[in-house]
Amino acid sequence: MAKNRIDLIRPDAPELAMRGSHPIGVTTHRAVNSGQPDTARAVAGRAVPLYDRPFTLEVWYPAEVAAGTPPTPYENVLLRDGETRTTLHGQAVRDAAPAPVGPCPLVILSHGYPGNRFLMSHLGENLASKGYVVASIDHADSTYDDQGAFASTLVNRPLDQAFALDEMERLSRTPGGRLSGMVDASRAALVGYSMGGYGVVVSAGGGLAPAAATFEWAPPHGLLSRHVAGSPEQIRLPDPRFRAFVAIAPWGMEKGLWDAAGLAGIKGPILFVAGDADDISGYAGGVKKLFDLSTGADRLLLTFENANHNAAAPIPAPAEAWFMSDKIGFPPFEHYADPVWDTVRMNNVAQHFLTAFLGLHVKGDRQMAPYLEICERAAEGIWSTNDDGTPRPDHTYWKGFRNRTAIGLRLSRAAPGKA
Repeated sequence: MAKNRIDLIRPDAPELAMRGSHPIGVTTHRAVNSGQPDTARAVAGRAVPLYDRPFTLEVWYPAEVAAGTPPTPYENVLLRDGETRTTLHGQAVRDAAPAPVGPCPLVILSHGYPGNRFLMSHLGENLASKGYVVASIDHADSTYDDQGAFASTLVNRPLDQAFALDEMERLSRTPGGRLSGMVDASRAALVGYSMGGYGVVVSAGGGLAPAAATFEWAPPHGLLSRHVAGSPEQIRLPDPRFRAFVAIAPWGMEKGLWDAAGLAGIKGPILFVAGDADDISGYAGGVKKLFDLSTGADRLLLTFENANHNAAAPIPAPAEAWFMSDKIGFPPFEHYADPVWDTVRMNNVAQHFLTAFLGLHVKGDRQMAPYLEICERAAEGIWSTNDDGTPRPDHTYWKGFRNRTAIGLRLSRAAPGKA
């Protein structure tokens, strides 16, 4: 088997982690968002320059693939150190013909700071096999080889996510293109990790606290004010085409970027995912607090006990990442891995819960609801089945998990109006 696989499914993976029935195609699309404020180069006392902001999207989709066609490796993928390249292996075939199943619901993936469009590629392939078109963004000023001013990420992350939604709809409406007729942008979901999760919270309606505009890393000219709760731009930002949101280890709550009033603006269903040992985004005062204060939303919090910041989102660390980098001062491995949890295990759990959550809220598949309506602590679930495997009345173990395989997980739920 080729190394550096992004498509591994462990034998103990929960039920919905399994790949779907569709073969997968993948294509790379480049675009430009013209006339954008150049936040990274803004200087106090001078007019904010404008520029054409570049975009690269990796797009996975259900495809027509002839039997026996080998998957296409993802070559020259840059690692966290910004200089080492690797080859990843999965299931997708480069530029395969789309299957005649569109229009398909859309999922947008948004990486961390820094990151790239392949960081959550395990989700890209998995969801595409289940009938979604998945577009993963390379965020300018925030990738491994162009990591720029953090202020740019604070301002641009939600704007990039909105542009990607518009661009995917435009591609689907363009006759003759590879993705023509493939995307139903009115049924979309937004998934972000770390700073991508920050963008998800803002895009979902979580306006920043007034103090965020003068945050220590905020850009000059009050450019971050556009995301402050109640500003004209913030009021216009939430897009009804997004039916669901997933924020994995979203950053910023511990730094005071939100308050209860701003987070009350989140209305759409949202799934938070976190490790309760996260020392980057924080847990009790970070992701858990975001969950608690998003009182206007139907919301879930999936917690990996004892996991750190890298819970669930990154692909398994490529073999080339296992060595010390003099450039960044640590092995790139640490950017992908968790010291307690196996990455493939976390990826499979994420694939399972995103399949259920997006299936319910984006596809409207009510059969997905029981996978989310489970006892909060998996360790307190009771495994009780008859000889034929059917559950007894006292069976409360997590649906989709085999006996003893949900250990270390919690799923908290809260309805709108509940703290």
